[in-house]
Amino acid sequence: MASPSLAAAATSPASSPLTLDAIPLASRPPPAAAALRKRPVLLLDTRPHPASPTPPLLSSTAAAAAAAAAPAPRKKPSHPPKPRWQTVLSVAAKNAALLAALLYLGDLAWRWSHPPPPSPPPDRAARVDEVEASLARTFRMLQVQLEAIDRKIDGEVGAAKADLAALLEEKRLALEGGLARLDGRVDELGDALAGLGRMEFLRKDEFEKFWEEVKGSLASGSGSEVDLDQVRALAREIALREIEKHAADGIGRVDYALASGGGRVVRHSEPYMPKRGMLNVWLGGRNADPQKMIQPSFGEPGQCFPLQGSSGFVEIKLKTGIIPEAVTLEHVSKDVAYDRSTAPKDCRVSGWYDETPGETQSGHAAKMTALAEFTYDLDKNNIQTFDVTAPDVGMINMIRLDFTSNHGSSLLTCIYRLRVHGHEPVSPGTAGVLA
Repeated sequence: MASPSLAAAATSPASSPLTLDAIPLASRPPPAAAALRKRPVLLLDTRPHPASPTPPLLSSTAAAAAAAAAPAPRKKPSHPPKPRWQTVLSVAAKNAALLAALLYLGDLAWRWSHPPPPSPPPDRAARVDEVEASLARTFRMLQVQLEAIDRKIDGEVGAAKADLAALLEEKRLALEGGLARLDGRVDELGDALAGLGRMEFLRKDEFEKFWEEVKGSLASGSGSEVDLDQVRALAREIALREIEKHAADGIGRVDYALASGGGRVVRHSEPYMPKRGMLNVWLGGRNADPQKMIQPSFGEPGQCFPLQGSSGFVEIKLKTGIIPEAVTLEHVSKDVAYDRSTAPKDCRVSGWYDETPGETQSGHAAKMTALAEFTYDLDKNNIQTFDVTAPDVGMINMIRLDFTSNHGSSLLTCIYRLRVHGHEPVSPGTAGVLA
């Protein structure tokens, strides 16, 4: 069977010319025998030849043999030759495909020699994300709770501070009240100690002498012992005498300024004159008597002499000349008082001996000597006695009370009673004037 190249070459006169080697007819066997013995071989020359107008002719014998030996080939459709650009494009595409294959093989070799680090399983990564999200939520919740706790603590601390401040203020006020009461008690104790210091205690020898006299007066006979019941009876008698003396004028001391005993008010500052109303009736009307200041008031509110403003003075002529020892200032008791702001507060007492009645005030000022300065305290008893503190005081028969303030009233100051205590000289020869 003839090859397709040979058939194509035989049927296509326009293709490249084929050259057949001529074989001598004499040396060739008959066609039938040659076909049985060996298939004829055609040698094709693929080298390009110059186009000739007339292809070389085969020998008739060779042509006949070839035609007899080879069956008639199928005719293929002729294709026009491809352009050169398609050939170049096909070559380039093949080269690109080859390059891509080489790159792919190189990438496989690189990945095989450098394997990537093992990635965590998908479920583990998801768990890590869930744990992170849960931790973030927990952290936010903790922040919110801490802020709420912080606000609550601030509120509790503020409330505790307010309660503590209120408690401290209450305790402070209570402590101040207790200290004020204690201060009052201290003043009372000081007055008691001062009075105790003024008392004349008996010395041992004087007491023994007094005791002998008591024993002598109580004993029924010489050498007899004194009975305890007798001592009690004597003590009761002495106590009753002192009570009777104290009940005579409330304090048990002689008042030389008493109006019924001969004392009188000779001069005073401007009196308070209310225009109308109940206060006018309560204070005794427009013609209030200044002698009320040296008369017993019996603790009745309104039985006083009102003076204009919060400062003023009063001058009193005593019953007789005395050696002054103390003065007593009285106001209405707090148990029955309507208003105690009219009580005098800061006071000064002066005294002198008036030999010439009707002497001018300038002459009095030249003779006056300060006897005592004191403050009338509303927290104490309504009857308060103040000792004369001036040393070496001689005989006086005039006394002046000056008050520079009261306990709050700006309209008037009320004086319920002023008393002067002392003792008369033993004899006229010992009476002297103030030094």
